[in-house]
Amino acid sequence: MANTFKLKTKAGIDASLVTVYTVPTVDASIIIGLTISNVKGSSVTADAQIVTASSSGENADDVHIVKDIPLPSGSALEVMGGNKIVLQSGDVVKVKGSTTDAVDVMLSVMEIT
Repeated sequence: MANTFKLKTKAGIDASLVTVYTVPTVDASIIIGLTISNVKGSSVTADAQIVTASSSGENADDVHIVKDIPLPSGSALEVMGGNKIVLQSGDVVKVKGSTTDAVDVMLSVMEIT
């Protein structure tokens, strides 16, 4: 099994859910870091969500990593705080801000093939 580390970024995310990463056809991917930064001149909030590819079983629910997390002007938040999240093939990580061009996102993953 090979491990490949990847950085996925999205800039200027607004108030609609934006796909940051979709797990390719691999055995699994592990989120090892997720940073959301406020790029507005005012306070905003942000959501990060996992949309699962499974339609049944234990992984059938779409869940929030964070919901309406406050980000003061010019700040950034490391959402993971040392935690890891295992994703399966087809799972999607999505992020949204509270206003137009509110947040930038940096997502670090390890793909296991």
